[in-house]
Amino acid sequence: MKPAPYSLSPEIIADYQRDGAVCIRGAFKDWVDVIAEGIERNMRERSATAVDIAGGVGSFFDDYCNWERIPEFVQVVRESPAAAIAAGVMQSKSAQFFHDHVLVKEPGTQKATPWHQDIPYYFVDGSQTVSFWIPIDPVKEATLRLVAGSHKWDKLVLPVRWLDDSNFYAGEGDYLPVPDPDSDPEMKVLEWEMEPGDAVLFDFRTVHGARGNLAPNRRRVISLRWVGDDAHYVERPGRTSPPYTGHDMKHGQKLREDWFPVVWDASAA
Repeated sequence: MKPAPYSLSPEIIADYQRDGAVCIRGAFKDWVDVIAEGIERNMRERSATAVDIAGGVGSFFDDYCNWERIPEFVQVVRESPAAAIAAGVMQSKSAQFFHDHVLVKEPGTQKATPWHQDIPYYFVDGSQTVSFWIPIDPVKEATLRLVAGSHKWDKLVLPVRWLDDSNFYAGEGDYLPVPDPDSDPEMKVLEWEMEPGDAVLFDFRTVHGARGNLAPNRRRVISLRWVGDDAHYVERPGRTSPPYTGHDMKHGQKLREDWFPVVWDASAA
């Protein structure tokens, strides 16, 4: 299985590098049905990490790291243009797959996705990272919201638990407080109304969140996380999310390819 190629415009790459986020229209329009089947299979065949974080009002399904057991997700990771796009926006010679994440907000779900960065939760670091946020339903108010340029902030934002907003690592650290971009005129918030198959791409360091889903339709999303040439393993002050264990990686090492496959290699392509 070879990943599909994809030609990115210089403007898309420049916007991503400048803002830490960009929207690519229709990049996965031919993959919507496959992704939908995979999401529904994931919801039927949940992993041990699956949770509903809606707080009793509606439903906010959250599950991750299932791609190797869900054939539709294998197909998207291995054969869609995601790997080529990832390498392009990261300006990396390679695209190594980190993990998948399914996020489904049912109609009437008030729970917002809190403002956060992904990188403090992960055991990976590096300047070449990208997460895809791909909806398979039309999205308006419940779309992803991102703080432009926050991937260049000097410090990381305090990681919190989504269920209760408590400190994720339950300890002290040199973090920025969780921001409130809607109350800070100096922060530019990016958000796009989206159609099925559109994709928002953002750096692991880009601060982002989302409103609840008060629309009459579901908001089903798959997120695909990728790393590039300079990505490496780092120690965090506690159990990371995803909670990979038994990998035997040491600080500074490249992520092991038998766990995290290199799907795009420019030299091979």
